[in-house]
Amino acid sequence: MNDTRKAVARTAAVGAVLALGLALAPVAQAADGRGPAAGGPTAGVPAPVAAAELAQARAAAQSPAVLDRLGHFFARKGVPPTGPAGQSAPGAAEEARAAGAAAPRLTGETVAVYTLDQAFVAGTAGAPVARAEFAASRAVSADGQVASVWTVREAGGWRVVNVASGGDESDYPARAASGGGGTAFREPQINAWYVLREGRVLPLDEEARLSVGAGGISLAAYQELVHRRYGDKLPGSAYDRAGEGGGYRPDAAAPETSGGGSTLPAVAAVAALGVTALTGAGVALRRRVRG
Repeated sequence: MNDTRKAVARTAAVGAVLALGLALAPVAQAADGRGPAAGGPTAGVPAPVAAAELAQARAAAQSPAVLDRLGHFFARKGVPPTGPAGQSAPGAAEEARAAGAAAPRLTGETVAVYTLDQAFVAGTAGAPVARAEFAASRAVSADGQVASVWTVREAGGWRVVNVASGGDESDYPARAASGGGGTAFREPQINAWYVLREGRVLPLDEEARLSVGAGGISLAAYQELVHRRYGDKLPGSAYDRAGEGGGYRPDAAAPETSGGGSTLPAVAAVAALGVTALTGAGVALRRRVRG
């Protein structure tokens, strides 16, 4: 992935956090109601999301309306209806035929997707390294395309808010599970995926390896690292008040201080993602930038 594509991917990842928020945090309950003891074997481990909640998220993701829109997403190969510059989308009749032929279906388990927690970045005692942000369900088409359906819990139940090409949100948790367990999470500002395992933060992708090395680092060292990167960019900071929190800034003064970390109105965040809202469904579809 070249530098320009990395920057775009990172900006999109930050936009996703801003658009969706920590929607699942209220449903993730620790077994004993307390945070783990500092320095203990479970220190920093995010609270799990109940299986019943994930089942409801999956039900929303496989509704007939969402599957229909997935068919259109696959028909366009993940390209928005208007198509990006230099790439045209299929005509309406062609798209309708291709959408039917796509025969989308969900496969595998619906999983909670964990994102770096701002309280952990700030250094709050007992804060988990990440919190559940949304649930993801892997979707496949008849011709082998893969997409990730994102759902969040709202007052009225679970709602699909995004469809992204590729299966990162399910692939990395599966990789973590097969490699020895632990909790997979992402640091969206640099498009990095990690697993927290036995008190160490280990890399799951190339961006994470560049961040913490092939052998990973201790949880305490990772907290120091992200605090240097984003501690002065949290909501309410001067960086936030100056309106600088809209995405990753590769031209920042130093690597330790580049990144985003504030909240934005949903409309601005959707613009950062470059998504297209589909009429009547409230589903945003985007093409993931991949290297």
